[in-house]
Amino acid sequence: MCDYSLEMYGSRPAREGERYVTTRFPSGSMGLTAPGQPGTAVCMACDTRLAIAEIPAEMAARHGFAEYEEATFVRLDSGVYRDGLRFANGVELSLQQIPVGVSMELVPVEPVKLPFAEVAEEVKTRAFELV
Repeated sequence: MCDYSLEMYGSRPAREGERYVTTRFPSGSMGLTAPGQPGTAVCMACDTRLAIAEIPAEMAARHGFAEYEEATFVRLDSGVYRDGLRFANGVELSLQQIPVGVSMELVPVEPVKLPFAEVAEEVKTRAFELV
């Protein structure tokens, strides 16, 4: 998701393993960019987990954050700008409230291991016992 205010710029989806930085675009809107691609907005899917590093001390003190936090990318319900972050302590901030230069990256999603082989073996054993 990229705010409507960034639609006039090139954009692309976020990719695991990349680092992003908050950037003020010429329109005045804040967005995320990848190093070396300052004019391209990086769009996040809702519920994407982000690791945020080097949170400025003033922002950390004001909102009860540490220097490093994890947050979830969310669509805010009110305001002109809808791209936001929800932190573990419940604070929700518009991306517009995050200072320029704050770096973040996607938190890798752990693959879900489904026990198909174990379940199939158990069903096979039970079926054999019934015969």
